[in-house]
Amino acid sequence: MTKGHLSERPADALSERNPRVVSAVKLHRAPQRRKTGLFLAEGANSVTAALETGRVRELFYSPTAAERDHALIAGAVADGVRATLVSERAAEHLGETVTAPGLVAVCELVDVGLDEVLTAEPRMLAVPVEIAEPGNAGTLIRVVDSVGADAVVLAGDTVDPHNGKCVRASAGSLFHVPIARHRDVAETLDALAAAGITILATAADGEIDLDEADDLFTGRVAWLFGNEAHGLDPAVAARADHRIRIPIRGRAESLNLATAAAICLYANSRVRYR
Repeated sequence: MTKGHLSERPADALSERNPRVVSAVKLHRAPQRRKTGLFLAEGANSVTAALETGRVRELFYSPTAAERDHALIAGAVADGVRATLVSERAAEHLGETVTAPGLVAVCELVDVGLDEVLTAEPRMLAVPVEIAEPGNAGTLIRVVDSVGADAVVLAGDTVDPHNGKCVRASAGSLFHVPIARHRDVAETLDALAAAGITILATAADGEIDLDEADDLFTGRVAWLFGNEAHGLDPAVAARADHRIRIPIRGRAESLNLATAAAICLYANSRVRYR
């Protein structure tokens, strides 16, 4: 309902036809997110992280969520967040999962400019190039958060980090880690180099084994990770200062994007934080 009031009466619940609910549902579409500067975060993990960073414009909750997540919702109301009870059907429209959690926040977009990321003098960056799968993007953001890396730079024509599947896969980390988007890959690489950051590319035929790369990790590093289907463009990989191969000691032919990123970033983090 209104600020400062938490309602649990089903009679007060907004239906899926309510204009506020309809407007929020439209945020499932990228053009509407760009137009309004808003997106949806679904589920307790994401909503909690969004509330902690002060990005929530409105919180929608179902009668089921009012019982299950009462403390979370009451805390949001106490902080002045507008919390609105909606019907279970409206909650299904607001959510994108098969079993809607009934807890959805309308949030301000989180992405920042590349200049802002570089001005902070980051020591460890993840730079996925042309990443297309939102689940992989969200998992990568979660990995970056877990290993204590400084930011994610989405280079080229990439998935929108505010895509619902990406937000859910990040499990709240989307709100913890600076995320920049820059459509021109060459400009992104130029900016990284100009900032004095060593650029590393993952490559199956890389000249440096990951196990032997510790000396590189003592400085400022940006990791390039390629597209899920095609990997890094050879021209982009050639722009890197070094190409790193992950030793595969079993019979697997290769590793998927998120797994390769987790291995490389953890190796980098192990040296950075020791």
